Formats: sequence, structure tokens, C-alpha cells
Amino acid sequence: MPERGLVIAIDGPAASGKGTLARRLAAQFGLPHLDTGLLYRATACALLDDGRALDDIRAAVEAARGLALCDFDEARLRSRELGEASSVVAAIPQVRAALIEAQRSFAARSEGAVLDGRDIGTVICPDAAVKIFVTASAEKRAQRRALELASRGERVDYAHILEDIRRRDERDSGRSSAPLKIADDAVRLDTTDLDIEAAFAAARDIVREKAELAGKVG
Repeated sequence: MPERGLVIAIDGPAASGKGTLARRLAAQFGLPHLDTGLLYRATACALLDDGRALDDIRAAVEAARGLALCDFDEARLRSRELGEASSVVAAIPQVRAALIEAQRSFAARSEGAVLDGRDIGTVICPDAAVKIFVTASAEKRAQRRALELASRGERVDYAHILEDIRRRDERDSGRSSAPLKIADDAVRLDTTDLDIEAAFAAARDIVREKAELAGKVG
């Protein structure tokens, strides 16, 4: 089999900044990027559009299997409503099973890939050369999410957003299938007191160090 390219696994809780870092790392190292959270948001969106319950397992699995990895309306999928709904759908083991091979196939590209989500380093790509667990305090994450939503013209209620963040943390960490947790060999990156440039610089250095150790870069 041909040698696998550099795979960077970025995990972390909601609004930790992992998506922004993943996109910038992909651009920095010339790798394709997959925001796996969009898969669960798109699944939840399909259920809501069809008037189906988020806990309808059969309908959720059918929706997940019908997704195209790169055909998403990101503006809609990144709404607060779908963020909460996706956390419900992502807790269904059958949905995660339906999406796991698509994610692994993306990661298996010869040139490598950057994937971000909740279980990339633990389940999807446990052999990734680089694993980073991005985190921040719940209060800081709620503040960031509020600013993000406000920039898109959405109504913002900080207290409600903080409550959502904490509820999602509890659901993501407590689910039976692929719970949110840091991989044993992941580097923890706390961005609570870092702006985006400082966080990116730290993440870039981690990638370079780990990739060099793995023989993935010269």
C-alpha cells in the first residue's frame, strides 16, 4: 500500500475554535479539510426539513447515508438551532456508524487531510500523526459563539448560549458512542487566553513537531 500522507486530527468541544484552526492548518500545509460536525448538522437539518423527530433512528440513519461530503449550505448549518440539534443526532450510535467510513475515506487520501470534530483522534483516525485537542472555558466559548452569531445577524442571548454550550458538553461527553474525550497521545491546546493568531501559531508548531517526529515532513 502507498504511504499515507499527513493526517491532522483536531478535536474539542463546541465553540473551542477547532474549526478555525483546522481550516488555517489545512491552508498552511496544503491539505484538504473536513469539518465533520457539518455532517451531523446536515443530518439534523434533513430531519427537521422532513418534519421528522431528531431521535427517529431509522430516519436519521437514512439522512446520514444520503449526505454528500462537500454539498452543504454552511450559512444555514452553522445556526444555533442546528448546533443543538446536531448534538442530539450525534448521540445516536447508528448515525455515527453510518458516517464513520465516509470520514475515514476522506482521511485516507494520499496527500493526507485535516479533520476536526469530537472523535477524530479517538475513533475516526486513531493513528493520525498529529492529534490536537482544542479547548477553552465554557464562558469564553459562549462569548465567541455569541460574537459569531451576532456577526451573521442572529439574535444573541449570552445566558442561553452558555446554557447550550454546557448542555452540549454534557451530552457529547456522556454519550455511549464515541464520547468527546482527549486521546492519550493528543496535545491539549487551551485557547481561553489566546487570540486566533496566538492559537494558530501554537497549533502550527505542534503540527510541525509531531509531523517531523512521524517523518511526514522534512
